[in-house]
Amino acid sequence: MILKRLPMRSFIWLLSIILVSGLLFGFSLKNEDPNKDKLLLEIISYVLERGHYSPKEINDAFSENVYMEYLNNLDGQHRFFLQPDIKSFESFKYKIDDQIKNTELTFFDLTYNKLIQRMDQVEEFYSDLLEEPFDFSKKGEIDLDFETAPYAANIAELKKLWRKRFKLNALQNFTSEKEDQKKRAEKDSTFTVSLDIELEAKARENIKENMSNFFENFSDLKRKNWFSFYINSMVVQFDPHTFYLAPSDKDRFDTSMSGKFEGIGARLSKKNQQVKIVEVISGGPVWRDELLEIGDAILKVGQEGEEPVDISGMVLDDAVKLIKGPKGTNVYLTIKKVDGTIEVVTVTRDVVVLEETYAKSSLIKDVSGDYGLIELPKFYINFQDYNERNAATDVKKELEQLKQKNVKGIILDLRNNGGGSLKTVVDMTGYFIEEGPVVQVKSTGGRKEVLKDVDPSVVWDGPLVILVNEFSASASEILAAALQDYNRAIILGSQQTFGKGTVQNIIDLNRMISGGTYGDLGALKVTTDKFYRINGLSTQLEGVKSDVVFPDRYAMVDMGEKDQNNPLSWDRITPASYTPLPKFRNYDYSLERSKQRLEENPFVALIEEQAAWIKKQQDDSHYYLDYESFKSKRDSNRNYAYRFKKLSEFESALEFQWLPEAVSTEAPSEDLIEKRKRWEKSLKKDLYISEAVEILKDLSNQISKAKPIAQLKEK
Repeated sequence: MILKRLPMRSFIWLLSIILVSGLLFGFSLKNEDPNKDKLLLEIISYVLERGHYSPKEINDAFSENVYMEYLNNLDGQHRFFLQPDIKSFESFKYKIDDQIKNTELTFFDLTYNKLIQRMDQVEEFYSDLLEEPFDFSKKGEIDLDFETAPYAANIAELKKLWRKRFKLNALQNFTSEKEDQKKRAEKDSTFTVSLDIELEAKARENIKENMSNFFENFSDLKRKNWFSFYINSMVVQFDPHTFYLAPSDKDRFDTSMSGKFEGIGARLSKKNQQVKIVEVISGGPVWRDELLEIGDAILKVGQEGEEPVDISGMVLDDAVKLIKGPKGTNVYLTIKKVDGTIEVVTVTRDVVVLEETYAKSSLIKDVSGDYGLIELPKFYINFQDYNERNAATDVKKELEQLKQKNVKGIILDLRNNGGGSLKTVVDMTGYFIEEGPVVQVKSTGGRKEVLKDVDPSVVWDGPLVILVNEFSASASEILAAALQDYNRAIILGSQQTFGKGTVQNIIDLNRMISGGTYGDLGALKVTTDKFYRINGLSTQLEGVKSDVVFPDRYAMVDMGEKDQNNPLSWDRITPASYTPLPKFRNYDYSLERSKQRLEENPFVALIEEQAAWIKKQQDDSHYYLDYESFKSKRDSNRNYAYRFKKLSEFESALEFQWLPEAVSTEAPSEDLIEKRKRWEKSLKKDLYISEAVEILKDLSNQISKAKPIAQLKEK
């Protein structure tokens, strides 16, 4: 994901269009007073038409796609709607485009009301379906390929479908519990194994409880939540990364991008009408002062000088808003402790840092010398203040810290890094090159801009390997592509990266109108630009091809940009003016050596076999509903999958020594020390890092002329 704030000139231009169009959202609101849903539909349609990189014609074809997407979002597993419902919806299949243009909500109202009706009916009958015991000796099968499964013809048929799915769920629980109890009995002769009839009854009770929680969560959803589904069924037709962010989603998005938030430092969930602590976040005020523990329930929330508010009947998001607040302010929580006692706890809110979001580094010790590793989970940024902590400045400090350790080469791990801020990418690329272009951006309207590194200083000019996989996307691809085009790094990883070559802007919809009659309208993440490598090629769909392909278990699973719905197309533009750097002395030699090692590595062959197995399992939607057949298939799959356990036996001879964050001025907490020790253990078992070190060793080899591969093989 690439994100940037909409440039003020562009925002003013867009805003001015709205204002000069007869004060479209001003006078119409005052005269007609449409509801908030219509307002949202009107504003979002307007912004997309004028702000999206490749706007689509709102026609019958568009309408059909929205129709299919929306029904899939509402009831993709065919658990609620009946065939007569779908028949009543079909008259709108080619009319949604007209509904959008006229800001009509007839189709949404029809589907919303019908969904609530059907959900209420299922909630009424599901408990009765679970009263009768399941016969796990009776043969039966079920196919969970929901794309081809028909909707139930009537309520009676819907009950049969639910009963069948309940049986599969119960059978899975029954089989797992039976196996667990058997293992416990083998270890403990005093343990009494439950009878099958007891296990079956317990499985049904678990389903009842889960269904109760399911409907409790759904009851918390308001009309506005369902309308967000409808809106997003429209906007994703433009491309898979254009998305409407409701107010609560916008808050969570900003938190995930900045890596921190202000609050009490606890994760909450709602169950049985109680808001409970499910995680205490390390470093937060609750953790620091040992005020709460997992399992404590929050009954009331009080602010300074105000009466406490009972939150038991509140939607979780609304309760969270009451609890969160600015740093330094107090919140008074009435707590029901795990032991049943009730007390009022005063928490002083503070900045809570999601530390695992941030860059971290490790020293790698080998007989040939020391090497460095920097792991970067995302290109984070504080949108309000770039001088606050961000990915670029953090990585720079980690590079400088590793340089002080006299490392011979560095690995930058971008695996699973889905992207983030465009500015941090440009700055970070500059740490490895002198001045020059980093990425080309083509914006709405065809304007092209070349983003450059203008700082001639280089932080690291030594050997560099970048690790990527199928989940390395957007900003990760820009960095990898630029350093590949400059011959500055060797890319090691999957066949190609994700293939997302688009840029999104976050547009605050509240700035589109004057006044706040309808409260917070949320924001629209809209694709406004497309980025290109400095060689002119787009990374859209194609991604970045690795110099050395090291497959992983997800190599055959459809998960890239090309596998998404409605992706923008691949194209190319003229190259930027840049000069590739001379390749490292042993560049080609290192590539050949690596490819040879991988060909001869038995773990690689096993990974490829595992990838094929995962693909097969993913495509299998067929299940047996009797115990013997279900268990037989399950045992067969387990026995085959057991062969891949050998992958976990790998352990390199390398030694890892994590380095305290260079940006931090405080001593690491015990909790952080424990997390980093676990990280060290995982690094020793990482095949990809082990191979990356081997490449660095070859790159840093100072021999004047590398020996031919054939000679090395003979030795």
